[in-house]
Amino acid sequence: MRFHQAVAFLETSQLLDLARASDTTGYAGIYVSDHLFYPRRLRSRYTYSPHADGSPIWPPETDWPDPWCLISAMAGTTTTLHFTTGVYIAPARDLVTVAKLVGTAAVLSGDRVHLGVGAGWCKEEFDATGQRFDDRGRRLDDMIPALRALWRDGWVSYHGSHYDVPEMQMNPSPATPVPIYGGGHSAPAVRRAAELCDGWLGASAYAPDDAWQRLGVVTDALERAGRSAERFDIYLAVRAAPDLDLYRRLEDAGVTDLICAPWMGAPEPTLAARVAATEDFAEQVIARM
Repeated sequence: MRFHQAVAFLETSQLLDLARASDTTGYAGIYVSDHLFYPRRLRSRYTYSPHADGSPIWPPETDWPDPWCLISAMAGTTTTLHFTTGVYIAPARDLVTVAKLVGTAAVLSGDRVHLGVGAGWCKEEFDATGQRFDDRGRRLDDMIPALRALWRDGWVSYHGSHYDVPEMQMNPSPATPVPIYGGGHSAPAVRRAAELCDGWLGASAYAPDDAWQRLGVVTDALERAGRSAERFDIYLAVRAAPDLDLYRRLEDAGVTDLICAPWMGAPEPTLAARVAATEDFAEQVIARM
């Protein structure tokens, strides 16, 4: 099992140092989230909100650095970490821009980029970028094979249900295919991951019983898609104290990557305390797994 440190909600000024600490202590990667902005008038309901009004779990002043700027910076200061977006709201951007950003980051990182995508929930972001909100899921279904086509070397083109790209060269192109993971636990999200993607990303930190139930849903979807025997990465976060036995049982059940956030357990929000928590988790959990 590989361990990825999630860094959503952290101060941007701490991220490079935390990446360096993760790089030298056994973590497989960093898990980066995505939002463009927090609107003053937010009418959209956050899909995974625990609040009755559907409001997000983070305050408006939370940092959301651009994922590809951040990943490129972290890649430049680390050597082994892989970087996964969980999740990048790809249909809130145009196809060619997404292909260019991700492809360049993959090249600069030495093929250490994994693209996790989701349909998104914040209509205000789509309105601001001029992308349609009502067909975002269908566009994402078409964007996934389109991205794979545009990342090939040489002259490339794509002709699909929502995107039509004439022949072009987009250099530099990744030396190896960028893995694409589908995020979310709604029925369309799980279907998308099972049919079109190289893996699935859990939508949130699940209680252990819920984690097993979600894992069963993904396994069933893979079977329906005829992909049970294929390699398929599963990223999961579990809302429980570190538990080596639980992690081993999840690994035996097909979970390949565990999303964690040891820095959340730091006694104070300083960089030193968060680095110490990162190192302690690596010693007590990762090394023993």
